[in-house]
Amino acid sequence: MKKTNAMRILKSENIDFEIIEYSTKDGISGTDVAEKLGENKDKVFKTLVTESKEGENFVFVVPVSSELDLKKAARASNSKKIEMIPQKKLLPLTGYVHGGCSPVGMKKEFKTYIDSSAEDLNFFYISGGKVGMQIKLNPKELVSLIDGEFSDIKKE
Repeated sequence: MKKTNAMRILKSENIDFEIIEYSTKDGISGTDVAEKLGENKDKVFKTLVTESKEGENFVFVVPVSSELDLKKAARASNSKKIEMIPQKKLLPLTGYVHGGCSPVGMKKEFKTYIDSSAEDLNFFYISGGKVGMQIKLNPKELVSLIDGEFSDIKKE
């Protein structure tokens, strides 16, 4: 298994994590990933990169079973308006591809908000930094590592 930036950083910071790989040959959605992991879809999270009206980028991490509420995201980040970045901007901005974007190890650090539904979980899953790889870890350890923040950001 080839190490990703996310794995290298977690290891260097002595954060306890587990790598889970899965097949993606037929294309796969976040809820499909949860199914492949045999895990509750509220414990598998996706990483979304946005841009504010002011041109600042933010990262939001929400359950794969949910959608990011852009109004809540704007409030959390003290922005007037938040929009998803175009997919073609993801790799140059973060170093990650769509479906393999991790909140750990991007080219640059962005303010990151993790949905508050993760706050009381013992573990959750995030992308391992490439398609077909998930990292299982404690959400509070992730927040501490990336200087993130728990916030109510998903649509109800």
